[in-house]
Amino acid sequence: MIDLQSRRTRALEDVAAEAERAATKHRPMAGAHEGWAVIKEELDELWEHVRADTGRSAAARREAVQIAAMAIRYITDVTEGGAA
Repeated sequence: MIDLQSRRTRALEDVAAEAERAATKHRPMAGAHEGWAVIKEELDELWEHVRADTGRSAAARREAVQIAAMAIRYITDVTEGGAA
């Protein structure tokens, strides 16, 4: 079994890769409202898995990674990027 630290490292690597992928595919978030909406959309997609009792699936994990990646983009694009 993989230890907790290894799982955290893998998760953070996956989040960083997803944030980079999204940054190359999409323009920076224009502001707080857009950032919130993007995160909420990803959260709603994870909620669908939870409601369907597939919250522990690989697809649900991908949604969780996307939520974390979009939170990082919010931090870098909105709070540190100068967007209003």
